[in-house]
Formats: sequence, structure tokens, C-alpha cells
Amino acid sequence: MKKEKKYNYKVVFVAACLGMLLFGVVMISLGSLLPSISKKIYLSNVETGATLSLLPLGILLGSIVFGPLVDRFGYKIILIIGGLLSFIGFEGLGAATQSDYLKWTILIIGLGGGILNGATNALVSDISKDKHSANLSLLGVFYGVGALGVPAVVGFLQKYLETDVLIFWMGMGMLLPVVLFGITIFPSPKKAQGFPVAQGLGMLKDPILLLLGFVLFFQSGLEGIANNWTTLFLETERAFEPADALFVLSLFVCGLCAARLLLGKILRQINPYTVLLLSVCILLGSATIIWAFQAHSLSIMGLVGFGIGLAAGFPVVLGYVGKMYKELTGTAFSLVITIALIGNVLSNYLMGWVSQYFGIGLYPVLLVVLVIAMAGLILGLQKRLNQIKY
Repeated sequence: MKKEKKYNYKVVFVAACLGMLLFGVVMISLGSLLPSISKKIYLSNVETGATLSLLPLGILLGSIVFGPLVDRFGYKIILIIGGLLSFIGFEGLGAATQSDYLKWTILIIGLGGGILNGATNALVSDISKDKHSANLSLLGVFYGVGALGVPAVVGFLQKYLETDVLIFWMGMGMLLPVVLFGITIFPSPKKAQGFPVAQGLGMLKDPILLLLGFVLFFQSGLEGIANNWTTLFLETERAFEPADALFVLSLFVCGLCAARLLLGKILRQINPYTVLLLSVCILLGSATIIWAFQAHSLSIMGLVGFGIGLAAGFPVVLGYVGKMYKELTGTAFSLVITIALIGNVLSNYLMGWVSQYFGIGLYPVLLVVLVIAMAGLILGLQKRLNQIKY
């Protein structure tokens, strides 16, 4: 029998963090680079919007497939594939000469990103003997580093480099994590002899797992609405200048990242369920402030608080899922992350419909409604979640 190679926890954790950083860089870069690309190939606003809609589709597909593939083949090959897909799609942006070609590159980027996001989360859960949520929270910080750093770096470099050249060198830099994936020893596959089809289907009958998925459904919906609609709300309803509204959105992301960094310590000392409840209280209070007060200072305070409140949802819930399904972490993560992404898409569509027919002023009202729905699920799960030993 072939002896299993022992992996180094710190090296594997660094590899996972670089994979999450790569996911953040690729996802956020699109928003910074697409305007220049659209001008180059003469895309209308409608065509640009249709093209961008393929990104969440790609992420959704990647989230569906990564779990069973990780459990069957292990992390190394799946992370390499996710990284290479992101690299190929990103380099394709610079070479795109027509809208159809651009659509394929966006879809490929989303597919690679979905694989990287899911696989890195499952990997950190697998290598964490305890304190899953704390380690997952630290992992999430690296997405925020990419989200905060990329727009500034791209904006600076675009003054000196043509967009095609910038995309090329950014793409080459994305190969560095892929090289690390190639030389790193990862945990062995959970189901090396076949796909865990029966076990995966059995998860669909687990009410606790599904309810946790729907907690993330609302969590992801809140994140999507906050990321995509905050600036419009601030400009339209609170009379912020566009540049100031973008700055406030950056503060929102800073609040989320700083809170996740702190949670890496807090979740090692405090019960994760307690942290989750406190986070919901912060979300509800912050959304109420955004809704009730017109002053710029209070709007900023509410949005920073909302970012802080959002920090715990994914790491805590995924930590519970990792504890429940130690032998099929990838497949279980695939299911709940897919449910979460569906929540993101549907919530954004709902916000768009509400904005179209009733006005963007209802933005904070929808936030409050979604927070209350999520709180109801979390309270209903209290007894079962407190039985899971951390």
C-alpha cells in the first residue's frame, strides 16, 4: 500500500490564502478593466451588462463542480485547474477583439474563480483540526486584500501602461500561485476510488445542512446588495458625490476585512454561535441606522457597521459544515456555496425590481428584511448548532 505523503499545515494554508487572493484579484480586476476593453471593441452598455452577467454564471458552475472533484481527485489538481482557468480567461481579456470572444473569457474567469473560492475554503476547513471558523475567517481576509488593492493598483498602472500590456503582466503574475499549487503536498482525496454520488445526494435530505445553506443564501444576498447598490443609494438618496460614495464603499469593505482579521482571534475564544448572533444584531442595528438617518456621518457609520456585521457569516457557517461533513467536505461546501450564490443572484434581481418600480430608497428596507429572515433561521438552528463540538 502506497504511503501517504505528509503535508505541511503552514505551507498548505499559505497556498489556500494565495488562491483566495487570486480569486479576489481576478474578480475585482474585471470592474476596473472592463470599461477600457468595452471601448476597444465598441461594446454598448447593454452588451457590457450582458457580458458581465456571465461572471456569476461561471462562478455558480465552478461552485457546483469543485466539491465532488476535490473529494475524488484531491486539492492539487483542482486548484491548478482553477488557477489556470483564471489565467487563461484573464489573458483572453487582452486578446478579445469581439463581444462573443469576450463573453467566453468572462465565463472562463467565473468558472476558475468559483473553483478557487470553493476549493480554498474546503481546504482550510479540512486542515483545521479545530477552530475551523477562525481559520476560515483569516482566509477571507485575503479576498478583501485583493478587493481593496486591485482598483488602486490598476488605476495607477493604467497611467503608464496600455490596457493590453497591463492585462498580460497581471495574468503572468497569476501563474505564481499555480506554481505553488504544483509543488505543494496537499491532503489526500477523500474518495479516491469514485465520485461520492450517493453521499452527495444524501446531503440533499439533511435539513440542518440545507438550512445552513439558506443562512448563506441570505448572507450572500446581503453582500451582493451592499456591494452593487450602495453607491447608487448614497448618490441618489443621501446626496453623496460619486467619488465620496465609492470611498464609503471602500470603508464598508475595510470594515468587513478588519472584522474578519479580528474574528481570526475572537473565534478561538468565543462560541461561534454567539459570534453569529452578535453579528446579526450588528447587521440589524446598522441597517436601521442607514434607513432612519439622513446625515452623511451616520450613513457612513451604518455602512461600516454593516460590513463588520457581515464578516462572521461565511466563516462560521462553513465551519459548522466542515465539522458536520469531515469525510466529504468538498461536496458539502459545494452544496451550501451554490445555495449562497443563488441567493446573491436572486437578491440582486429583487433589488433591481424594487428600485425600478418603487425607488432605490427602499434599499435599507430590503436589507432589514433579509437580516430578519436570516436571524430567524439562525435562532431556529440554535439547539442543533450548539451540539456541534468545535
